[in-house]
Amino acid sequence: MYTSKIVKPNGSQPDTLELEVAQAIYELEQSELSVELADLHISGAKTINVGGAREAMIVTVPFRMLVGFKNLHARLVRELEKKFTGKHVIIIGERRILPKESRNNRAKRQKRPMSRSLTAVHDAYLEDMLFPTEIVGRRTRVRTDGSKLLKIFLDPKDQANADKLDTFNVVYKTLTGRDASFEFQAVNKE
Repeated sequence: MYTSKIVKPNGSQPDTLELEVAQAIYELEQSELSVELADLHISGAKTINVGGAREAMIVTVPFRMLVGFKNLHARLVRELEKKFTGKHVIIIGERRILPKESRNNRAKRQKRPMSRSLTAVHDAYLEDMLFPTEIVGRRTRVRTDGSKLLKIFLDPKDQANADKLDTFNVVYKTLTGRDASFEFQAVNKE
């Protein structure tokens, strides 16, 4: 049954989009990727309007299963984009941000891990979103009005994903609230 391919946190009911994605993953498991997808499931999915007629679908997976999804990332994304035409599919891990310890929320508990800080989670979202493309550089540009723009330089060998750059901008802004621009690193031919 395809409902086994989605496990929502807190036992809440999946919506129609999440059920459609779970069904698509279940069908892939039955046909081609049976061994790889046997123990994997998703925890959520949502769509974001990128502009024009394009949409992006963000599929969230439990953090412990993220490595399994990355092993078959290219094939899974290609098959899901075939099923959901007109949508870019982005797979990210489910992560939690813990608040910084202060006077008001001090308690007898363990120190907050660095992987649960705001900056670490935003960087991890960036890595998940761009996988398998590598980040070769990043710059923070502070404008004269004080606003910040994060410039991400990607590896030029992955220019096949050039049509997804606008999608990356909108998805990163939606996930983190930060402005970012994505471009491919210029290659010096000397």
